[in-house]
Amino acid sequence: MNKVLLIYTGGTIGMGKNSLTGALEPLDFNHLVDSMPEFKLIKTDIDIYQFTPPIDSSDMAPDKWAQLVRIIMRNYAKYDGFVILHGTDTMSYTASALSFMLENLTKPVILTGSQLPIGQLRTDGKENLITSIELAALKDANGNARVPEVSIYFSGRLIRGNRSTKINADGFHAFESFNYPHLCDTGVTFTFHDHHILRPNFEKNMIAHLAMDPNVVVFSLFPGVQEHIINNVLLSKEVRGIVMRTFGSGNAPQAPWLQHTLREAIKRGIVVVNISQCVAGSVEMARYDTGCQLKQTGVVSGYDSTVEAAVTKLMFLLARHKDPNVIRGLMNRSLAGEISV
Repeated sequence: MNKVLLIYTGGTIGMGKNSLTGALEPLDFNHLVDSMPEFKLIKTDIDIYQFTPPIDSSDMAPDKWAQLVRIIMRNYAKYDGFVILHGTDTMSYTASALSFMLENLTKPVILTGSQLPIGQLRTDGKENLITSIELAALKDANGNARVPEVSIYFSGRLIRGNRSTKINADGFHAFESFNYPHLCDTGVTFTFHDHHILRPNFEKNMIAHLAMDPNVVVFSLFPGVQEHIINNVLLSKEVRGIVMRTFGSGNAPQAPWLQHTLREAIKRGIVVVNISQCVAGSVEMARYDTGCQLKQTGVVSGYDSTVEAAVTKLMFLLARHKDPNVIRGLMNRSLAGEISV
């Protein structure tokens, strides 16, 4: 029998109502199991690791990502796959971070959760959990993992973690990967899209990385953006990396002060990454003059990256490298399938 380690961090899937406030709050994992008798019928050997106490995903942070990496690293040889129960609000950030921190991953790490607590009648949590466990345990004809990468399973779709974005706060179809096809679509049967699934070197070991440098900031351009506000962000002493969300295919206002401020920040060693505010499409700074001006200042293209992947990739690279030119070069390379270049 295949073995899967289920890591419960918290999130809506295991929540219950506070008797005093009526608000949802994380509960002990035993509550989740008691609410789901089907759990005992799953034909996979399952062990459970629980965050104590469980956390709301809004409190997820780099130290918690390192904790997840340690759990997976210490148990890597014992299990065929890993399922992480996680709140939806920051699930894409965690999935993106883990895709970089778990180098040459050869086993599935699937994040899932739900929009309704598992104890509620119309919950989506049961199907998400059961299917995630089944996918994490699957192997191909050669005995290798069927989907050896960090992914998110939600509402019948298995998608690459570092391509995912939460798109709906209320609907069951909560996640999508606009710039990359699904890895698997589930219905009565599983439909795998093998040519879209990462193929690691199964002969090599997985390499775990724990360090992340959180001295990164994200800001969006908008009509009327003010010089003094942006200067306070770009010229901050603590900032080492900036994800700048621009218009369309990577365009920005042609204000001389913006070009000057960006140029000064880059001279100081800050890595500035250009990603689009659009949910689909890619940054092409050579398409329009407004984008070309950004390129000339030293701004790096984020191509078709999500903001979640760009932020966590920057954190990862800043923790590993001191030379900003090395980081800029690596931002233009796909490390874990996060961009199309």
